[in-house]
Amino acid sequence: MFDKKKDSNEPESSIDVFRPSKGSAKVIIGNGVTMKGEITKADEVQIDGTADVTMKTDNLIVGATGITNGNVETHNADIWGKIDGDFKVTGTLTIQEAGVVSGKIEYQNLQIKLGGKIDGEIKVSDKIKNISDSQKKENNSTTKSLQDGISSTK
Repeated sequence: MFDKKKDSNEPESSIDVFRPSKGSAKVIIGNGVTMKGEITKADEVQIDGTADVTMKTDNLIVGATGITNGNVETHNADIWGKIDGDFKVTGTLTIQEAGVVSGKIEYQNLQIKLGGKIDGEIKVSDKIKNISDSQKKENNSTTKSLQDGISSTK
């Protein structure tokens, strides 16, 4: 009586198969939980417990009670607790007031709040330049050289 009739021309749940729901690739390691292992293909990882991991994610949050060791690669990181190991941030690394980051650290942008600590082998990654920007700089320097040459002959 109240059943919706399906259109026979429409494939069954075709959208669900190709597009996962937003926020479905989130990992939370709760306070008091200890984890060892590897995390892959996660959009966001939040660690409030203890984790000894190899991880690649888009966004990492280490909570105030979080302790993380291992090899971590992320786009953005927000550190309230402690992290130690090989740590690469291709976007922004934010160290909050009680945050401690140590080990081999590579980042593109850095923000440290008053009280936050960073220690270890620290490297700033250069931003990737657009090819068109490089060509504009070369063209400008060539034009300037030509103008200087013309000026000196007058």
